[in-house]
Amino acid sequence: MNTANQLLHQLMAVIEDRRQNPPEKSYTTKLFNGGNELIGKKIIEEAEEVVEAADESGQEGREHLIYEAADLLYHLMVLLGHQEIHISEIETELGRRFGVSGIDEKASRSS
Repeated sequence: MNTANQLLHQLMAVIEDRRQNPPEKSYTTKLFNGGNELIGKKIIEEAEEVVEAADESGQEGREHLIYEAADLLYHLMVLLGHQEIHISEIETELGRRFGVSGIDEKASRSS
């Protein structure tokens, strides 16, 4: 497992721990307490910020996009944790799709 994967797995472990042992003063706990509605609103907000940052130019725009993408990924992982889905399950699904045309993959779902 490479360093990026290790980091995502470490973050997922922290998120799962927050779900199982919610500390009082934790942003992740606050999100869990708000359920799918609050987490979903944050994902939508962060996705909009990612798209806006993508329109910014130069190094500053690039750094802003990376920052916002990290926020979006974190909130998505919180939603997965709330649903008791581990990041490794997403990796498995992506692995299943790897090397398959997106058009072919989508067609296989509709039959």
